[in-house]
Amino acid sequence: MLGCHDDDVAVGDSLSSGRIAPSRFANNLTAKMKMERPVQAHSLPKAPTGIPGLDEITEGGLPRGRPTLICGGPGCGKTLLAAEFLIRGATEFDEPGALITFEETGEELAQNVRSLGFDLDALVEEKKIAIDYIRVERSEIAETGEYDLEGLFLRLGLAIDTVGAKRIVLDTIESLFAGFDNQAVLRSELRRLFRFLKDRGVTAVITGERGDGSLTRQGLEEYVSDCVILLDHRVTEQTSTRRMRIVKYRGTTHGTNEYPFLIDAEGFSVLPLSGLQLDHAVSNERVSSGVPALDEMLDGKGYYRGSSILVSGTAGTGKTSLAAHFAHETARRGERCLYLAFEESPQQLMRNLRSIGIDLEPYVKKGTLRLHSSRPTLHGLEQHLVQVHKMVSEFKPAAVVIDPVSNFINNSTAVETQAMLLRLVDFLKEQQITALFTHLTSGGSATEATDVGISSLVDTWLLVRNIEIDDARTRGLYVLKSRGMPHSHEIREFVLTPKGIELKQFAGKAGKGKTKK
Repeated sequence: MLGCHDDDVAVGDSLSSGRIAPSRFANNLTAKMKMERPVQAHSLPKAPTGIPGLDEITEGGLPRGRPTLICGGPGCGKTLLAAEFLIRGATEFDEPGALITFEETGEELAQNVRSLGFDLDALVEEKKIAIDYIRVERSEIAETGEYDLEGLFLRLGLAIDTVGAKRIVLDTIESLFAGFDNQAVLRSELRRLFRFLKDRGVTAVITGERGDGSLTRQGLEEYVSDCVILLDHRVTEQTSTRRMRIVKYRGTTHGTNEYPFLIDAEGFSVLPLSGLQLDHAVSNERVSSGVPALDEMLDGKGYYRGSSILVSGTAGTGKTSLAAHFAHETARRGERCLYLAFEESPQQLMRNLRSIGIDLEPYVKKGTLRLHSSRPTLHGLEQHLVQVHKMVSEFKPAAVVIDPVSNFINNSTAVETQAMLLRLVDFLKEQQITALFTHLTSGGSATEATDVGISSLVDTWLLVRNIEIDDARTRGLYVLKSRGMPHSHEIREFVLTPKGIELKQFAGKAGKGKTKK
């Protein structure tokens, strides 16, 4: 969803006076807008942030030469986001910056951003960033009717001129105005501060604490800022999630949804969730499932590259074994495979799979197979999605296995889980990555259904189930659907052997299957 913040057109007086009918007014207004609109509208100049995902949802970065407000509660990452914008500007876009802090000293701030992999001290020595710590103590301030911020403006100007700053950060604005009770003076000086920054032509980022019933404590900063970004750190069912929303952005379109973001050793990363279009490229190339007999059931060629596959069934039916065959075959071809396990550790997974003749360890050591294990409750759904994005971007796999996706529903609702998996499926399709998901079906539920509603999203759906024949239990497998290819609809006996999976026909128990598309 896209939004645009523009100044409102005052039309109330004309309509209420009765001099112009609404339809005529609309026509006249449209004609006037067409006449006044330039032939080629120039886009708003923007300063790229260099932060993954943020430039995408802002459609290019923050407004150049204008102030941006970053607001939110304690611990949501306001200072780190502002500092990273400044640091990346100096290191990636050759735009020196000035950091004015009212809470932390330069040494404390340098130590904090060091956890994100940034060396602030080195940038100060190279004259790429200037830091000025201004201590504001209420007890040392004698507030009078003539008080203003001329002293601050002098220090801001000096910091800007010292390094030729193109960007500036003020952290946080509440500390600057906390010592004043006169709201008229406060509001006047706040407007003057924002005007000063605009007149100097610097791209400014101001951080502010969230107030009660307003975005900031003073309730004015969000109105005089050209861009407002709200950060939120929430805890739901004992799981924390950080989210970002662009409240307003004057003069340009922007993403208006809430976007999860992650703070790790590499800094900020934001996951855009809007703008997912069904326009990704498709491939006619086929890749093997790792089980020759299953490839035969799929038109003799296996899965489409870049497609999504779901393997569902009750406990003990061999879902992980099918996923492991696919991962093993991908790595054997020399292609990279990312295997995300949410029930077993990598060591346990590799040990158990050796019992059916699958040895993943050589490919793990070679680097073509990466095993990553974690509990679904470790992060919220969005955080897991961000993690997958980062791992895919870093590892660049040809295939991804997620075993199982059904565990995510324990961490959220079915609707939220389905929305998260939809974004994940679309993301992997856009990257032309073949994705295989396993899903645990509970014993009392319908076998041809999933708790997370993913079956309609995937291209190929394999169902494995336990079947009782002559007082014995065996496993069966059949292809419930496979888009774009003729496929078998036989139920095959699914046998786990020391040499892997074997699929056999049920002699006399099932007729020879026809094919369908």
